Amino acid sequence: MTKRSVSAFQAAFLIAAFSIQASAQPPAKEAASELKGLPPRAAPADYQAQVKAGDFTIAAEFVGHSVPTGSRIFSTDEYVAVEVALYGPAESKLKLSIEDFSIRINAKKNPSPREPYDLVFKNLKDPEWEPPVKQEGKSKTSFGSGGGGGGGGDKPPPPKMSNPERRAMEQLVQKASLVEGERAMPQAGLIFFQHRGKVTGIQSIELIYSGAAGKATLNLQP
Repeated sequence: MTKRSVSAFQAAFLIAAFSIQASAQPPAKEAASELKGLPPRAAPADYQAQVKAGDFTIAAEFVGHSVPTGSRIFSTDEYVAVEVALYGPAESKLKLSIEDFSIRINAKKNPSPREPYDLVFKNLKDPEWEPPVKQEGKSKTSFGSGGGGGGGGDKPPPPKMSNPERRAMEQLVQKASLVEGERAMPQAGLIFFQHRGKVTGIQSIELIYSGAAGKATLNLQP
């Protein structure tokens, strides 16, 4: 085999290997988008409220200060969440945006706008999280301990989640949030609104939709 034919063979081999590797790895953006949102329930009737908007049906359920992600349930004191779902005719698509939603609590004159999920991160908590148990070291005797009165040192700061633990929690919330853009129906996910009060103080909730499907209002339950 001549040098020219060997070079041609090597080039063909490298091109084939690269093609196989490229086809085996889907684009990162597509893989990430498939993980967002919540699985839509079987039917709109499986949610607290449903309403028609043109050819589409919007369903929703108020979940209060809870943040259900499918695998874990977190909480936040400063925001409330609504699980919203949109259904349409077979093979239909709809442009979704969290900007389409607002909420009116206790008949407030001006409804509250939606809040991006990343703002919830700073107030996000995991009720099941337990700080790691630290082993007790050898007891230390302070100078002048024989006198009366206890130690006047400051209390240690409360334990915090590690950065990897917080990132894992935040990623679950991000993936459970409503996906924006042109999406095939049905779609479901969380949207967030600022509300620092207790859920027990809520008498009425209206979720207001104004988007590509039209306009609609859903009466939710606290």
